[in-house]
Amino acid sequence: MGIRFILMVNKQGQTRLAQYYEWLTLEERRALEGEIVRKCLARNEQQCSFVEHRNYKIVYRRYASLFFLVGVDNDENELAILEFIHLLVETMDRHFGNVCELDIMFHLEKAHFMLEEMVMNGCIVETSKANILTPVELLEKT
Repeated sequence: MGIRFILMVNKQGQTRLAQYYEWLTLEERRALEGEIVRKCLARNEQQCSFVEHRNYKIVYRRYASLFFLVGVDNDENELAILEFIHLLVETMDRHFGNVCELDIMFHLEKAHFMLEEMVMNGCIVETSKANILTPVELLEKT
């Protein structure tokens, strides 16, 4: 299993979406999110997008007002995860039209649904935007 968790956080550090692929208690999740978010938001744009924290490697990227943070195993390819983050944003852009924090907040179930189409049990299983969005569009028609 490569991906351990995916977080979408705003510039104020509020978590807008959290998906975990390993079991952690609510207290552990809260503490982990707080530590990681503080560490990543404190970095400037000239620093790289990779941070080691505990037994995770955090790969993150900022798009507009949202930070996309992905916690992976230490042996995972950072550049592949950056590409995954970009694919996730492009997919959400195609569906929402320039995705923003409000889209995530008001359509949380669709954001989770897209994420579930792309990642299963911590492994990336789908990278085609059309294949990811087809079930979401079918869901909207019903």
